[in-house]
Amino acid sequence: SKKKGLSFEEKRARMMEIFFETKDVFQLKDIEKIAPKEKGITSMSVKEILQSLVDDGMVDTDRIGTSNYFWAFPSKALHARKRKLEELESQFAESSQKKEALQKSIEKSKIGREDTAERAALMEELAALRRKKEQLEAEIDKYRECDPDVVEEMRQTNKVAKEAANRWTDNIFSIKSWAKRKFGFEESRIDKGFGIPEDLDYID
Repeated sequence: SKKKGLSFEEKRARMMEIFFETKDVFQLKDIEKIAPKEKGITSMSVKEILQSLVDDGMVDTDRIGTSNYFWAFPSKALHARKRKLEELESQFAESSQKKEALQKSIEKSKIGREDTAERAALMEELAALRRKKEQLEAEIDKYRECDPDVVEEMRQTNKVAKEAANRWTDNIFSIKSWAKRKFGFEESRIDKGFGIPEDLDYID
């Protein structure tokens, strides 16, 4: 069977190993020789992988004369990863606060039912928060191999945010049940009237 190639993130992690293990400074041509032989990174992808690490601030570079030199030290890389993860953690906290505010708004909206425009706006904001959550999860996955302890803490924060979103969803289901009992509305009519997606469900 054909051997599966390395993923983009696996190549990034292996290239960082070159710098961390040697603690040396390299030119691109040096890395293009070392990476395929010692880390199984194809020579054609070396430049792209290296540039992505430079763009993320994980590898430093400087031009001396006519040559570009690259280096990375564990202490700086760890600091950069922690800074990025702290930024993500802050965004998660902000999302959690927004979800809590939305949940309180839903509780208030149970009385009456006249303000459908506000309800539609809340549904739209919830969808935006879920998209933001997916984006943050993708960012966390990008840094998973870098700092397991900090990532685990982020996962716990994500769990809290997910539980808050599910409580919010539970409130919507409760309101729908109440409306069906109170007014005899069909569920499809409630969904259409209040802009509730047909596939609304809890987050796994």
